[in-house]
Amino acid sequence: MSSPSPSPSPSSVPNSPNSSVGDTEGAVPNSPNSSVGDTEGAVPNSPNSSVGDTEGAVPNSPNSSVGDTEGAVPNSPNSSVGDTEGAVPNSPNSSVGDTEGAVPNSPNSSVGDTEGAVPNPPNSSVGDAGGSVADLAFPVDDARRVVTGALDEDLGGTEGVDVTTMATIPASQQTRAAVVAREDGVVAGVEVIALTLAEVAERLGAEPVSVTSVIADGTRVARGDVVAELSGSTQVTLIAERTLLNIISRLSGIATHTRRWADVLDGSGAMVLDTRKTTPGLRALEKFAVRAGGGTNKRMGLHDVAMIKDNHKLAAGSLAAAYAAVREAFPEVPVQVEVTTTEEALESVTAGARFLLCDNMSTDLLRSTVEAVRATGESVELEATGGLTLDVAADYAATGVDYLSVGGLTHSSPILDLALDLRP
Repeated sequence: MSSPSPSPSPSSVPNSPNSSVGDTEGAVPNSPNSSVGDTEGAVPNSPNSSVGDTEGAVPNSPNSSVGDTEGAVPNSPNSSVGDTEGAVPNSPNSSVGDTEGAVPNSPNSSVGDTEGAVPNPPNSSVGDAGGSVADLAFPVDDARRVVTGALDEDLGGTEGVDVTTMATIPASQQTRAAVVAREDGVVAGVEVIALTLAEVAERLGAEPVSVTSVIADGTRVARGDVVAELSGSTQVTLIAERTLLNIISRLSGIATHTRRWADVLDGSGAMVLDTRKTTPGLRALEKFAVRAGGGTNKRMGLHDVAMIKDNHKLAAGSLAAAYAAVREAFPEVPVQVEVTTTEEALESVTAGARFLLCDNMSTDLLRSTVEAVRATGESVELEATGGLTLDVAADYAATGVDYLSVGGLTHSSPILDLALDLRP
């Protein structure tokens, strides 16, 4: 079995925009979801916090002054979004250009079955035997689509205007502003800030607003921490304000909730998975937020992984029949089978299933099912699902399952309170 295990939480992250300068032994490079310090909302090494236990931290922290950025190193946390030729696509503060499909800091090879799976990649997708697909790219195309639709909704169409801002703010007026955290949490979707401002500027025919990202996706923040600095048109900034805050607050709320689960499961050998219970139209972004929070994507939709559930079993006559039908029709597609008893689990393994969803089982039943499946000698991954909460997460992880799937990561996470404040 090759299920990846969670990264250890105490290590700080090299190249993390909120780490401090210190020793870097054992740090995980470019890991946006390694846990820093204590769990529930603790934010060591945030840009505005004092420096405490910072072993493994790295230079280029956002505590350096953020002003003129000529000559700034692309992909550093204080480079502005403007003339950033050569910057790494999809870095938290790189300019938003032709970055579709770019995958920074990630192996470009596709990982199929278990061999070569990336250990705990922050956005891996779980297949039928624990295979992972490493793809660290922010979903830029999906984000642009969401931003465009949200602005159309807010402005009353592509030709619509913000009647208040256009009436009260001269087109020539410039401002400085900051996106600020109003509470502790984990940030996700930082690139949405620049995307939204760029779209509004294009609609107005205005100069782009400069965006300096201070916090990277997956970073813990404390109340008062600055996520991004803005400089440019006041009109553009105010028109974009609510749209960019709605999206990044939603994504950051998901990342924050996911991080709580990842922290509870840290060291248990189990990982937290999301589900398809996402907001229509926002799936790619919400699943990105799960990855930023330290979780793992289960499947992106109905097309990439087959999941045999109770209704499929009833329609096909049995779990074995349903599994055989899927294998015949789509031999290359990973298959997951939902089971509710130990007998169903063993039936599925005998049929060839190598990934089982153990639905709504008690911890005692789940433990005995795991033991029975392991006793077959087959390499099978097991997932606990159904009404799981943080209070029982450790108990379910202790049964020996590989994963806990939690629909609430995407359907019930409260937003992270963020604000956009104009500066004098």
